[in-house]
Amino acid sequence: PTARVMARSSSAVLAVALVVAVALVMAPSFVVPPAARAGDLDLRAATFGAAGLAPLAVEQPAMAYDSVVAMLQSWLVGGAVLTVIFAAAIVAAAANPLTKRRQEVQNMMK
Repeated sequence: PTARVMARSSSAVLAVALVVAVALVMAPSFVVPPAARAGDLDLRAATFGAAGLAPLAVEQPAMAYDSVVAMLQSWLVGGAVLTVIFAAAIVAAAANPLTKRRQEVQNMMK
């Protein structure tokens, strides 16, 4: 009879793999930076904030209205211009030759 030999698992390889896995799991994955001093951070934030808001302090609003009447007049002019633009678009849509031809063909199909 032939003797069957089973493959033996090496416990040394298993132990080394287990040690490597534990070392990888236990290794720190994120290193916390050193804490900054509180005064240093506040000074930088205040400096950046002042630098960002400086243009607002220097410039005055352009096109400021002198009075409520001037503001209302500008709204009336803007409304009139928009009305003229929309009226022109409606006239152009109504006078569109393609739309007229489609309507003619539709009437012929009935």
